[in-house]
Amino acid sequence: MRAVVVTDQAAGPAGMRLEDRPEPKPAINDVIVEVHAAAFVPTEVGWPSTVVDRAGKDRTPSIVGHDLAGVVTALGYGTTGLTVGQRVFGISDWHRDGTLAEYVAVESRNLAALPGDVDFTVGASLPISGLTAWQGLFQHGRLRSGQTVLAHGAAGAVGTMVTQLAREAGAYVIGTGRAGDREKALDYGAHEFVDLENDDLADVGGVDLVFDVIGGEIQEKSALLIRPGGTLVTVTGLGDVRPEDGLSVDFVVESVPSQLTEIVQRVRDGRLRTNIDEVAGFDDVIAALNPTQRRKGKTVIRIRG
Repeated sequence: MRAVVVTDQAAGPAGMRLEDRPEPKPAINDVIVEVHAAAFVPTEVGWPSTVVDRAGKDRTPSIVGHDLAGVVTALGYGTTGLTVGQRVFGISDWHRDGTLAEYVAVESRNLAALPGDVDFTVGASLPISGLTAWQGLFQHGRLRSGQTVLAHGAAGAVGTMVTQLAREAGAYVIGTGRAGDREKALDYGAHEFVDLENDDLADVGGVDLVFDVIGGEIQEKSALLIRPGGTLVTVTGLGDVRPEDGLSVDFVVESVPSQLTEIVQRVRDGRLRTNIDEVAGFDDVIAALNPTQRRKGKTVIRIRG
């Protein structure tokens, strides 16, 4: 099968190649998925899990990508809950070969049914972005109606999901980003927008929840805005400055089928819009993963069709 592999981690996305690789075999509780569409997080080439296994041993050349949508073609021993021919979507394991391939082996517990009226491209765009937003807001941030959310990167793949889900839950959303992100952030539902290059973040005032995808100085300034009992959630690691009277949570997104089902249902009934910047064919995958301009949404690769 064809797959995108990391050949030079130090080179970043430029160190990836489209090569022939052996088709995977299902382990216990696995399924084999014929991948129809997959998405890519630009930073994942630099993650340790991309090039080593759980024991820390080198596993290059390793196949990248973790978002997927496709069809189950085989079941491993003991696998329950899914059937051959079923449409599915979800996140593959961080330490195993990934989804930018014609086939991938995935633990069945990481997959949810993809409804027949949802395109594979849309399905592949949802898992990491949607689940990161869902878990940060509701699982770790304990968001409640009437609270104020400061959503960094509000025009990005995660930020647009954060904005929509928070607003649906009854929160007041203040989005941030570069000046050119304002229109998109407001279009996805932010009540206000802060230009991080020209506006003073301190002018935002108190907030109940900060959703951080930037880290560094922006995270530290944001921590000072959190009201007593509020929460800072981040996916970038925690800095030295924390909320004075609140919680700080750094988390890694997990594939939770029940949450995937909630997310895709919102897409089906129009409550949640996807944020796809580019859809490319598999033959053009390397160029698509090395864009010449900044992306504000998901890059989705259509493996088939």
